Amino acid sequence: MVTVVLTPLGVTILGLLCERTMHPYEMYQLATLRRGRVVKIRPGSLYHTVNRLEGEGLVRATGTDRTGNRPERTMYEITDTGRKALVDRVSEMIANLGSEFPQFPLALAEAHNVDAATVVGLLRDRLGHLEKAIDDLETATAQAYSIETPRIFVLGDEYLLTLTRAEHKWLSTLVAEIECGDLPWLTEELLDQLAKSRRSQSGLGKD
Repeated sequence: MVTVVLTPLGVTILGLLCERTMHPYEMYQLATLRRGRVVKIRPGSLYHTVNRLEGEGLVRATGTDRTGNRPERTMYEITDTGRKALVDRVSEMIANLGSEFPQFPLALAEAHNVDAATVVGLLRDRLGHLEKAIDDLETATAQAYSIETPRIFVLGDEYLLTLTRAEHKWLSTLVAEIECGDLPWLTEELLDQLAKSRRSQSGLGKD
């Protein structure tokens, strides 16, 4: 038996279909509104994913729907196999840390190769983007609560808001440490010290 691997978009689609039968355009609208900050959602990708899920037996067409003068749209529902696949994948994602390797931690690890003033300027730019993201997330969650959206549907945004606030706080402290010299930057003198330390530890500095 072939194990179905659900992409984030596939998880999103199955989650929507657990609520009710929908056509792909409605899926796209709701997915963009609810999950646009955690999943990359494009119309073409969504339609392709719906077709793939149907081919794997996770969703099935139930008929067509027409509103006004618009073309008929195929309606889909989730199958029992699709529900099981969704539960299994969500459970796996909750329990495991995953194997993603984001770029920003690597950039920080190599930031000493860029002069300190430039790094401070770039981090200040990033702090500005984080402030905008925090404002957007606070607005989104406030709007959700204002229309009495159950909190279980807003947990993803709550998590992102918590992480974004934490990153902003940590980076603000880091910028201050670099600027005031509490975090010494890479210099030729520091490189010499590191080299001497390595030679001493390996015994190479002994006569």
